[in-house]
Amino acid sequence: MQRMIEIQSPFFLNPDDLAAPVDWYALFDNANPLALEIGCGIGDFIAKTAADRPDLNYIAIDFYNKGCYKTCRRIEKHGLANVRVVRDEARKFVAERIPPGSLAAVHINCPDPWPKKRHRKRRLVNAEFAGFIRHYLAPGGDFYFATDFDDYGLDVAEFMTGVPGYENMLAPDRYRHELAGYHLSKYMQKFMAEGKRIYFVHYRKTSEG
Repeated sequence: MQRMIEIQSPFFLNPDDLAAPVDWYALFDNANPLALEIGCGIGDFIAKTAADRPDLNYIAIDFYNKGCYKTCRRIEKHGLANVRVVRDEARKFVAERIPPGSLAAVHINCPDPWPKKRHRKRRLVNAEFAGFIRHYLAPGGDFYFATDFDDYGLDVAEFMTGVPGYENMLAPDRYRHELAGYHLSKYMQKFMAEGKRIYFVHYRKTSEG
């Protein structure tokens, strides 16, 4: 069993210590819009993205203790006051701690693809999840998905066309292999060095509903 690393960082939040839902404006001590990264890995994407957008408050969530530890270290190194890191299961955390209609953006980069056909029902991002997360996006809020796994990328690009309440920001394309201005994580760079392609999907919540 992997040893749990004790995380002592001012940027790390224990979800059990948070209200349901959280007053994020009070926690960040400002009224900037809120954004979420699900699956922050080692924190390289969120560090670059948060540095570019000091006008947004970011929550970086991951289920793995070591990733949360490395993300906190990276945030501390760069002195980013607009990021908080949480170790929790994504859907549970969103449902319990995020106010509906409050997210300016959601980023999901290279989630577990569960490549075996019998396991694909375990994938985080499916049509039901896209409808679920839309409830927590603000009108005009962005939904970003990226994967190096061909089947997963094509599947998300296909079903998103039928999820109500979203506008495809890449139209007429359903996906792209490059997305201008979008930071590449080290995982993405590793996959690309191996000759794999990244599938980017970008939708935006419409004001209706």
